[in-house]
Amino acid sequence: MSKDNNKKMKQRIIVIQVLMVSCLFLLGAKSFDVQIFKAKDLARKAENDYSRYIEVKGERGQILDRGMNKLATSIDAVSITACPSKIEDPKAVAKKLSSILGLNHKKLIETLSSQRMFAWVARRISPDQAKQIRQLNLNGIYFENDSKRFYPNRNLAAQVIGFTGNEDSGLEGLEFKYNSVLEGSSVKVRIKQDGNGGILDLDKKRRDELKGKSIVLTIDKKIQFLSEQTLERTVKNHQAKSGMVLVMRPQTGELLSIAHFPEFNPNNFKEFDREIFRNRAVTDAFEPGSAMKVFTAAAALENGFAPKSIFFCENGTYKIGTFTIHDTHPYDWLSINQIIKFSSNIGAAKIVETIGDKALYNYLVSFGFGEKTLIGSPGETSGNLIPYRKWSKIDASAISFGQGISVSAIQLLSAISAIANDGNLMKPMLVKKIVSNTGEDLQEFHPEILRRIISSKTARQVKNMMSLVVTQEGTGVKAAMEGYTVCGKTGTAQKALKGQKGYSKDKYISVFTGFAPQENPELAMLVVIDEPKKQYYGGDVAAPAFKTIMAESFNYLNIPPEKDKPMIALLTTGEKN
Repeated sequence: MSKDNNKKMKQRIIVIQVLMVSCLFLLGAKSFDVQIFKAKDLARKAENDYSRYIEVKGERGQILDRGMNKLATSIDAVSITACPSKIEDPKAVAKKLSSILGLNHKKLIETLSSQRMFAWVARRISPDQAKQIRQLNLNGIYFENDSKRFYPNRNLAAQVIGFTGNEDSGLEGLEFKYNSVLEGSSVKVRIKQDGNGGILDLDKKRRDELKGKSIVLTIDKKIQFLSEQTLERTVKNHQAKSGMVLVMRPQTGELLSIAHFPEFNPNNFKEFDREIFRNRAVTDAFEPGSAMKVFTAAAALENGFAPKSIFFCENGTYKIGTFTIHDTHPYDWLSINQIIKFSSNIGAAKIVETIGDKALYNYLVSFGFGEKTLIGSPGETSGNLIPYRKWSKIDASAISFGQGISVSAIQLLSAISAIANDGNLMKPMLVKKIVSNTGEDLQEFHPEILRRIISSKTARQVKNMMSLVVTQEGTGVKAAMEGYTVCGKTGTAQKALKGQKGYSKDKYISVFTGFAPQENPELAMLVVIDEPKKQYYGGDVAAPAFKTIMAESFNYLNIPPEKDKPMIALLTTGEKN
């Protein structure tokens, strides 16, 4: 080989060597730059591709009855997530998912068209929806464990408990009122994903720690069921519009039952009319009719009258100004005992004329009418009791027998319970305690006496009057129970016309309220039936339901019969007022 060729070969080798060394140097420099200077940024980018911060919310706390039976709880559910970058045809996938989940098609396309590695599609879907989506076997769509609100007793106490929405936040009832207590705590945590976007690890322990508190109610599941069962039968038998039953322990103010009909299933509340959702025992006011006469009588006794004090009842017709008051049967002279037993409107009016408007008003206010009970259920009404200075000539008389005044069911039962409770008004209780997610009692609520309204003597006298109502010839004879002395009062109120003055001639509210046994009342109860057909007297419509629920509740609670107390009344005539 010539010298020139050797020289050229050596030059080529040197160039190649220089190039190789340069490449190695550049690779080393790049590697140094990547591993040292850009390591954190690249690691963060890789981490973001396969992990993401999401808000983890603890499971919602439970709602329990007084026996710790579950009324509202949370169950395992499925949520749908997506890895949009793995979805080849977002429009086709969005179309299939939106038809099953009922989601907005355009918004879903936007979600699935991004290049993200993770996106929420739907939270807490139904098992049927999950099954349909699984069968589609869609690439980039994943199923994650979640929890969903569930009401194991379906319709039971639905208006009291309420329900939650899509985000598991309370929308109605106690679910709404105690949402901040029940909802779990939330925290942002980093979750890791596999190459397809599926979640690899969710901190289950963290979820358990974030679980919400539970509330224990005073409601008794069994008595609630008995109340709802009898109420439904009563409303249907009388072709009524609706009905309510409330059961209370008069000595403590604890509500054992708040029943409504019609009812609804909170598990699928969207299928029902919103009108049914509210707890009408708290939110709605109505004219109670003759049930108010017991409070008129109590005011008279407190103002110096005796149970045997007599009033002339005008033989059934009494004019006050331009108004005329009627009794169903004509009576001449009646004692206060008899005015309550026979439910005389004129007798009640005569009592108020004697004691005065101010005295009646003050006692009604003391019994809790015209103000909220603060029971702790949303939307409570205060009813309507006009100040006595604004009463017209007829107002005092009308209010004395339950017209021209509106009350809530919880007000009326609390007032009746005060008579049963020796004259002491208790604050009504619906929540017994709040419990931590570990089962520890955090806050307990105890019976609270609001005030003494009437003396023990007056309370005993009014009890006796109310027991006469449930005897032969009394208006509430159909509430009589064998072995127990029942104290009660009927009410039949014409409904006020909507948007105009006056009362309907064919729409009534039928009421029976009372307690038993007389000497040591264990339970107080109110039955309200709205717009019954054909029969409408409280003694015919509401009193039998009272008897059935009271008897079955006594049997369940093992309350023994009173000694030497056979049933006093025969089931003869019903109420006439």
